[in-house]
Amino acid sequence: MSYKCLFSSTILLCGVLAAGVLAFGQTQNQTPVKSQEVSEIDGIPVLIKHLPDWENVRNSAVFTQSVADLKKALGEKPVLDLINFTGGTEAVTASYTEGKLLIIEYTNPQASIEADGKFIQLLNETPQNPPTVYRRIGNYNAFVFEASDEIAAGALLDQIKYQKMVQWLGEDPYLLQRLERYFITTTRDIFISTVLWIVSGIGLSMVTGVIAGFIFFRIREQKRAVRTAYSDAGGLTRLNLDGLSD
Repeated sequence: MSYKCLFSSTILLCGVLAAGVLAFGQTQNQTPVKSQEVSEIDGIPVLIKHLPDWENVRNSAVFTQSVADLKKALGEKPVLDLINFTGGTEAVTASYTEGKLLIIEYTNPQASIEADGKFIQLLNETPQNPPTVYRRIGNYNAFVFEASDEIAAGALLDQIKYQKMVQWLGEDPYLLQRLERYFITTTRDIFISTVLWIVSGIGLSMVTGVIAGFIFFRIREQKRAVRTAYSDAGGLTRLNLDGLSD
């Protein structure tokens, strides 16, 4: 009897171990993509939370670090082949009434700027129908594919906010460009304001002169109207050159 119990226990133990191994294998196969930045509250990747109205689209959103996954969700699009997911690049896509939104987050400004140039060149060379609306937002490179309305797609992109502070470990390579832009814009603003002040001053002076001249003319006319005619001819005949006497 004890042998039968031992045999049954062995079979039960083997079954439990096999079920555990199978469950572990399934868990390993279903492990979600790990993000470099997740929310400390619920463990959701922060990039998903930057989707417009993310709470309503989170269940259908696709978070990935693979071009193959993007092609499954968005279809074959040439621009997807330009995405380089090395170095921690992440992407999320979700469907909206305005179109299919894709947000790509690069880990540094250099990679985002480099990808931005490639994306713009490709979109300019191969116009999309339906149109594709693209915009770079911070280190995000965002697309709206199959846009039904470009204005509505632009409004959808307006809802994406890049809320991270970009800091350079060394010297900022774009410092000179920002200083040049600041100098140009400041000079332009000063020039425009100076011209406006000069034109406004001239215009105000002309208007003031016209009003003052009109008032002076009216006062002189009123004085002349009540003035008594005077003549020093002494009863002699004289030329009426001033028009004051008959």
